[in-house]
Amino acid sequence: MAEIKNYTLNFGPQHPAAHGVLRLVLELDGEVIQRADPHVGLLHRATEKLAETRTFIQTLPYMDRLDYVSMMCNEHAYCLAIEKLLGIEVPERAQYIRVMFSELTRILNHLLWLGAHGIDCGAMNVLIYCFREREDILDMYEAVSGARMHAAYFRPGGVYRDLPDTMPQYKVSRIRNERALKALNENRQGSLLDFIEDFSKRFPANVDEYETLLTDNRIWKQRTVGIGVMPPERALNLGLTGPMLRGSGVAWDLRKKQPYDVYERMDFDIPVGTHGDTYDRYLVRVEELRQANRIVTQCVEWLRRNPGPVITDNLKVAPPSRVNMKTNMEELIHHFKLFTEGMHVPEGEAYAAVEHPKGEFGIYLVSDGANKPYRMKIRPPGFVHLAAFDEMCRGHMIADAVAIIGTMDIVFGEVDR
Repeated sequence: MAEIKNYTLNFGPQHPAAHGVLRLVLELDGEVIQRADPHVGLLHRATEKLAETRTFIQTLPYMDRLDYVSMMCNEHAYCLAIEKLLGIEVPERAQYIRVMFSELTRILNHLLWLGAHGIDCGAMNVLIYCFREREDILDMYEAVSGARMHAAYFRPGGVYRDLPDTMPQYKVSRIRNERALKALNENRQGSLLDFIEDFSKRFPANVDEYETLLTDNRIWKQRTVGIGVMPPERALNLGLTGPMLRGSGVAWDLRKKQPYDVYERMDFDIPVGTHGDTYDRYLVRVEELRQANRIVTQCVEWLRRNPGPVITDNLKVAPPSRVNMKTNMEELIHHFKLFTEGMHVPEGEAYAAVEHPKGEFGIYLVSDGANKPYRMKIRPPGFVHLAAFDEMCRGHMIADAVAIIGTMDIVFGEVDR
């Protein structure tokens, strides 16, 4: 009688759940996964090497393009690493703006994850609900930086500029009549801060809607409960961070354990799971949406009461104001030197990590005193999580591999770097 052998299947990169850049080599016994081998590198862009040939400020926009769903959080880690090497103090208002936008970015990330994970598991409507709120946050990005995605808003020493006093409004077009336009622009009459406050007030009700669609939905629970279980000891041993670790019941959050900027002043809770399965990680991320919104509300209140500078006054690190640059020769020279030669960072090495929406995102910088990094190493959460994929998949069906990719919330810009 013929010997029955396991057969090998290429899952991706063309599979919709494989993001176009992940190739999984699955060893199958029937439809049960015996072994999963992720092949990465199809999106490799050499960001770490490119940084060695560009000035510190020119490398900043590359950060947005790593995890292109959590743009400002990547910039945050990079700026913190440079500030550590420079030993400069960031103005308090800039720290609050950074924390506020980092949390808005967390919401932005989790909304895309929730919509895409829902679609991967067969729930179509939740994507449309999530993108409704994402649109508002992308408008906030655009208002503050001029770009809807790749903002380059955080800068070494602070942020690019203060929050604007007006919010862009929808204009009359062939597809929108005046009545519809009035409703769309209703909460855009004031400043960006007014718009963010309005968003933070209505967002908890939106999260309730997502939960109505999924949390007690029996098909959703069949697809996620008991799938990709990760015990807390293994999660720690494999280096998992963020919701992947907290879903297994480990209350580790850099915002609480190693606070940066003004996180130690914020009042929020760390949600943790109990079973370490895909469903628990879903619940953790949904609760993180609510906690991030709490932090945004606190930042809005503080920013209303406390005006002030938003970037350091050290002209070797940050450019002078446009008015000063055009009226004072000294400032003009600083401006010219900064944008042609760049800042010189003292010799040394520094590692700075932030609690990125996906986990611990770290930047390790080595400087030789020049205007460019001597070496840069990025520690992305997604790359580490992908290493646990084989262990999480074994014994599950092919369809469960899709749910497990979804629960990891992987974006390949940071995996392949």
